[in-house]
Amino acid sequence: MKRDAHVHSPFCPHGTTDSLSSYIERAILLGVQDLTFTEHAPLPEGFVDTTPTRDSGMSRDTLEKYLTAVEDVKSRYRNDLTIRTGLEVDFIEGFEEQTTNFLDAYGQYLDDSILSVHFLQVAKADYVCIDYSKELYLETADRLGGPEQLYSLYYTTVLKSVAANLGKWKPKRIGHFSLIHKFQHVLTTQPNDDQYLKEVLHAIHHAEYEIDMNSAGFAKPYCQESYPPERWIQKAIDLGVPVVFGSDAHQAKDFHQFSERLLNFEK
Repeated sequence: MKRDAHVHSPFCPHGTTDSLSSYIERAILLGVQDLTFTEHAPLPEGFVDTTPTRDSGMSRDTLEKYLTAVEDVKSRYRNDLTIRTGLEVDFIEGFEEQTTNFLDAYGQYLDDSILSVHFLQVAKADYVCIDYSKELYLETADRLGGPEQLYSLYYTTVLKSVAANLGKWKPKRIGHFSLIHKFQHVLTTQPNDDQYLKEVLHAIHHAEYEIDMNSAGFAKPYCQESYPPERWIQKAIDLGVPVVFGSDAHQAKDFHQFSERLLNFEK
């Protein structure tokens, strides 16, 4: 069964205005039978978005409209494919309680969700959105003492996301857990992060979670690979960790992008 379980929408504040129906019609055209809309959830209460554009997540008001809109298309297209209501929830260190409270309020309305790390705590009350731009990526590496320290902080945060107690509705799929590779080719030397990737994969296996087999990195000029890299997808499968394909599309034309590179892994 063809599935795409990481899809954004017109409710994404940093995406496009492509309608929900435009993604769904493309899914039908491509023979995808199962689609999850996973729009960026509102950031935790009290957290201030540190990106220059302040557009990393929906507002609470927008969230209500999003949930209603997805329910509408689920009904309209119920005979064509399975559509799931989902969110991509940010794990932000220090805001676990607020995230739990949010999930307690909205988790019951979700069919499927992803837990992702985009923000790193580089100092007390100082957070950086690590995938925002190559300039910010390099600046953060310099602040921390180099790429090794940047990678270490990222994977440590991902491990904390896996281990975090976020209540009954915590997402069980860990999003693009090698996102630190998004700008890897701007580095003069790339850290060997095999041990970190192994630790994360084993933590996900121990927790009985899934991984987001995310194809968006193929489209990023400084990444040029999936999240996680293909050999680590194979290691996940060998370990018995479920892998779920997601294109991470933020516009309809990117829906199911590079799926031919990864769908052979899905079981």
